[in-house]
Amino acid sequence: MEIDYIHFYVKDATAQRDWFVDCLGFEAIASFTHTDTHTELIQSGLVRFALSSPLSVASPVAEYLDRHPPGVADIAFAVEDLASCLHQATAAGAKVLQPIQEQPPSFQPLKWAKIAGWGELSHTLIQRGNSPDAIPSLPDPIYPILMDETLENSTYSPPLSQSLYLNIDHFVLNVKKGDLKTAVSWYEKVFGFQGQQIFDIQTERSGLHSQVMIYPESSIQFPMNEPTSDTSQVQEFLEINRGPGIQHIALKTNNILGTVAQLQENGVSFIDVPPTYYANLRQRPGFDEGSAKWQDIERKQILVDWHPETPNSLLLQTFTQPIFEQPTFFFEVIERREDAAGFGEGNFQALFEAIEREQLKREEQDSP
Repeated sequence: MEIDYIHFYVKDATAQRDWFVDCLGFEAIASFTHTDTHTELIQSGLVRFALSSPLSVASPVAEYLDRHPPGVADIAFAVEDLASCLHQATAAGAKVLQPIQEQPPSFQPLKWAKIAGWGELSHTLIQRGNSPDAIPSLPDPIYPILMDETLENSTYSPPLSQSLYLNIDHFVLNVKKGDLKTAVSWYEKVFGFQGQQIFDIQTERSGLHSQVMIYPESSIQFPMNEPTSDTSQVQEFLEINRGPGIQHIALKTNNILGTVAQLQENGVSFIDVPPTYYANLRQRPGFDEGSAKWQDIERKQILVDWHPETPNSLLLQTFTQPIFEQPTFFFEVIERREDAAGFGEGNFQALFEAIEREQLKREEQDSP
């Protein structure tokens, strides 16, 4: 099982597409309107997003946006045996939102189904054929509709080979306080995820508990967070999102300095990291002034982590400001030098404190 695509529900898909293209460096590959919903498809490397917005109150996107701010509504997984995966999911108690669908014989082999995930997140399961004529760049199972000659206002452009991002490194789900163990157990039983690292972060003001999940023999990494206090930034997310949801997606790059420089030039804003972080970094065992472009790293305010026994395996990461009007969803940009593993255990506290500072700024702005 691998990530096939991620589906955002937004207010204006065309405007959001333009932002992803102009600011984040994605390519627009398809655009179509069907019934009460308009959808834009964008891609960078193996990262594929669908952006959908409502054309009327009858659209399921309109119903979603009545309950939540814009964000991730569906994470689609590519599977080898759809029937077997769906059987496992339903046997574990998953609710089927859409039974197995199949393309007409005139199209390339493709089957899909959809189940309810945690909260109002859903998961589309896709079994693709191995035909060389398949169109892997179209990430949504409704792409046969795109090829229907009767459909108006449809466009398709194949993506270019160059991109800022390699793939999706991981995605993070925030759940309500006390729900983490249940959510972890649900994804273990329904999909076969396995628990890995556990993190506990605590500041003078708030905290969180995190459990990292992975899918065996795949690249999927899936941390889940729950708040440990009512003032936690995870709790703020839950309140503004009006329930659990995807907090951020990590986009993997092989050159974080160049990628961040390009994004900043495009107008993307990132979190602030205090100078004390880098002063403390230089005191850590294994720090080597000549092993990385530390001045550039500090100038770009990139977080860095490593294990003392493998100091050259650097994990570099930074985080955008929230991309929508409300402070819910944001992106992470991550580079793993020499296949650095983990999630930046040494950075978790710094990240939490950085997001907490942004939370405090918002509270100060809202106070009279």
